[in-house]
Amino acid sequence: MKEFTVLHRLLLVIIPLFLTITSLHAHSDLDALLSLKASMLGPNGDGLHDWVVNGNGNGSTSPRSSDVHCSFYGVTCDDKFRVTSLNITNVRLFGTISPEIGMLDALVNLSLVSSNFSGPLPVEMSRLALLRFIDLSNNNFSGVFPGEIVMKMSELEFFNIYNNNFTGSLPTEFVTLTRLRNLNLGGNYFDGEIPEVYSEFENLEVLSLYGNGLTGKIPASLSKLPKLQELYLGYFNAYEGGIPPELGFLSTLRLLDLGGCNLTGEIPPTLGNLKHLHSLFLQQNYLTGQLPPELSGMMSLMSLDVSFNNLTGEIPMEYSQLRNLTLLSLFSNQFFGPIPSFIGDLPNLEVLQVWENNFTFGLPENLGQNGRLYILDVTKNRLTGTIPRQLCKGGRLKFLILMENKFFGPLPEELGECKSLFKIRAGKNFLNGRIPPGIFNLPNLDMLELSDNYFTGELPTDMSSNSIGSLFLSNNKITGEIPPAIGNLAELQALSLDMNRLSGEIPSEISYLKKLIYLDFSGNALTGEIPGSISNCFKLTLIDLSQNNLLGPIPRDISKLKVLNTLNLSRNELNGEIPGELGSMALTSLDLSYNDFTGIRPTNGLLNVIGDRAFAGNPNLCPPHIQICPSAHRSGKGGSITFSTSKIIILVIIVATLVLLFAVTLMRIRRRKFEKSKAWKLTAFQRLDFKAEDVLDCLKDENIIGKGGAGVVYRGSMPNGIDIAIKRLVGCGTGRNDHGFSAEIQTLGKIRHRHIVRLLGYVSNRDANLLLYEYMSNGSLGEMLHGSKGIHLQWESRYRIAVEAAKGLCYLHHDCSPSIIHRDVKSNNILLDSDYEAHVADFGLAKFLQDAGASECMSSIAGSYGYIAPEYAYTLKIDQKSDVYSFGVVLLELIAGRKPVGEFGEGVDIVRWVKKTTSEISHPTDAASVLAILDFRLTGYPLTGVINLFKIAMMCVEEETSARPSMREVVHMLANPPQYTPPSLL
Repeated sequence: MKEFTVLHRLLLVIIPLFLTITSLHAHSDLDALLSLKASMLGPNGDGLHDWVVNGNGNGSTSPRSSDVHCSFYGVTCDDKFRVTSLNITNVRLFGTISPEIGMLDALVNLSLVSSNFSGPLPVEMSRLALLRFIDLSNNNFSGVFPGEIVMKMSELEFFNIYNNNFTGSLPTEFVTLTRLRNLNLGGNYFDGEIPEVYSEFENLEVLSLYGNGLTGKIPASLSKLPKLQELYLGYFNAYEGGIPPELGFLSTLRLLDLGGCNLTGEIPPTLGNLKHLHSLFLQQNYLTGQLPPELSGMMSLMSLDVSFNNLTGEIPMEYSQLRNLTLLSLFSNQFFGPIPSFIGDLPNLEVLQVWENNFTFGLPENLGQNGRLYILDVTKNRLTGTIPRQLCKGGRLKFLILMENKFFGPLPEELGECKSLFKIRAGKNFLNGRIPPGIFNLPNLDMLELSDNYFTGELPTDMSSNSIGSLFLSNNKITGEIPPAIGNLAELQALSLDMNRLSGEIPSEISYLKKLIYLDFSGNALTGEIPGSISNCFKLTLIDLSQNNLLGPIPRDISKLKVLNTLNLSRNELNGEIPGELGSMALTSLDLSYNDFTGIRPTNGLLNVIGDRAFAGNPNLCPPHIQICPSAHRSGKGGSITFSTSKIIILVIIVATLVLLFAVTLMRIRRRKFEKSKAWKLTAFQRLDFKAEDVLDCLKDENIIGKGGAGVVYRGSMPNGIDIAIKRLVGCGTGRNDHGFSAEIQTLGKIRHRHIVRLLGYVSNRDANLLLYEYMSNGSLGEMLHGSKGIHLQWESRYRIAVEAAKGLCYLHHDCSPSIIHRDVKSNNILLDSDYEAHVADFGLAKFLQDAGASECMSSIAGSYGYIAPEYAYTLKIDQKSDVYSFGVVLLELIAGRKPVGEFGEGVDIVRWVKKTTSEISHPTDAASVLAILDFRLTGYPLTGVINLFKIAMMCVEEETSARPSMREVVHMLANPPQYTPPSLL
């Protein structure tokens, strides 16, 4: 009885003590979480709103229950109120991880994913000995990875720091963790070689090292990993040598990804031993030789991608044994011979991409009979024969791309019933016959491109597709009239029917195409007048109706097309006077030559700088400024003009007098200019082989190449044969209102960079300033991209321009001392030289930022509408991130081919348009978002590359400045695009 009493008393002491300890632990977890919150929050205190105690952010003034923290977002506790799981994903926090995380020593699961955390990992994490699962992926953690933090985590099974900014060598401490099954160190900046000790993992199933800067050879010893199932070593890494043959001994391997990592040599036949392998990615390397027949031993293989290499030979017949194959990507190699018939027999084949090779003969007749074909792309081969009729047998075919081959015969009628089709591209073949009418009614078709073939017959009178965005049928032999049903294609953005045999009038229903941007009916036999209702297509940027038989006047309503860049009405039978309203439009290209226009040629606005060639071949069109124009007195079409001898004599006298006065005036101007040039001073920043008067002689109207708010730009040809650009600033001298002169001199006079326009010097007197630059023969990116030449600016050039311009801005922000903010980054201030190399220009608004980490408050907004960052517009504060926003707008221009404003409705700029358009996609994916806004003029683009640029652009135009990358980060992302999936040529 006494012993029971003692035990009872002992329990009465122990139990409260236990509860007290538990409560203390719980309260320490709460304190740790509140400390973490304080370091995690973004600049505006966003996120983790429910991490409070009794309405208090730190719980310091009110009693706290021991389990209050267990209801916090992302927090899970055990029955003792200890935090066992912390899972914060996709919350905009931007902060750091405080050392107090080490207090959560009961943690089993730590997931802090895609929340923009930055800074180093605290060494206090080494106290979290019970952790089994760590996922810190998609953040901005940086610094040398502290490998010692994992040494005591003996229970750790999963570790992921993908897509951060860790540096240094690969940590070796993980090898001691015997329970580790999944290790992902990819997407960082680790360098050096893969440690040999990585072959000693006992239970590792997944090893991901892709997307770093690793070098050296791939260790053959990795073949010793007994349980490895997935191995990712590619992308951005640059190994020496080839694929170790020993990898063929990884008997448990299911996925091997060695894409984009500088591999050379041949594909080892030993890889055929990988019986369980379902995916083999070797794309974007420098592999040579042939496809080993031994790979047919990979009986489980589903995806084989060897694209973008230097492989040759034929497809081995032994591959007919790969019955599980769903994806076969062989594009951009040097393969030749036929596409074997067994390809059509593969029961699971969904994707066949063999473009840019030398395949010959025809496509297998049974291709598509398995009912699973999804993508077929055979562009740029030497294939011939007819197109198989069963391609869409299963109703799954989405992309049919057959361009630049030698196919002949008709398009199969069955394609007109293939409702899954998204793109049909079969240009540059020898196809003939009538285009199946059903194609124009397909519910999902976005692009139909059949240009440069021999299609005949008439266009169908029934067109009802509500999805076609691009219709390219140029350079065929299509006859008949343009059917009024064309107006039913409400989503049409590009319509090209040029170089056919179409006749009749342009249907007025064309006005129903409210989204139309590009219209080309040139080179046909169209008659009648240009319908005035075409002005209802208010998004048009190009109209080409040249080389037809059109009659009547130019509709005056055409001037309502405020974003029209190109108007070509040449080689028709148009008459009447040229509307002066054309001068108020935003045209960059106008051609009205070889018609029958009459009256005096108008010179207002744009028409004053358009060259004479645009009006040539109009015999009754009088030059500007003439006092008597015979055709202006015509009674009407076909009327006659009568002149007496006296009138002719008077006209001759007037013309002679005008010529004489012009000559005298010109001589006086030149004399005055020479005398005035003595007061001009040339200041050179390098050796120049010309004088001030050589510059002044070039200030003529015919030399004007650009006008803007800051002044006029002339092209000047110097005596030494070198062309320069002369920028004449508006306003007066070097006083307070020098219109950017001082900023240009202070900025460009001190810096040198390949991608920043070079300031050669300046010429000035007390009244005016002339800035002298190296001449850029291809003008600005804005003019090129949004003008008639934009169709020639294809993806490779656009991406290169983006990289080069980013490097120029990066130099200003990070390599100049003090840092320079441009303040007027836009496509018109990115100039292109003769090789289309980009140079950042126009530093009239540039500012030096003494403290690179601070912002500066401006007295007023400066910049260009559509490019101005939101914080600048609201607060007048700028820093480098303001330039980043503007550069993001330029990237969106490169992707969408649209101007930043003026094409999306009142008050809507390109950023808002992109966000709205992509948010309305029913099944949003990266690819769907890009395709929804992509410039229809782009062809042959790698989809993964476009997606990468799109993601970078959207990061740059984030509302919060802290969410935008720096220009240094932008350059890195542009110069090292991720290529985790094989690109598709769409």
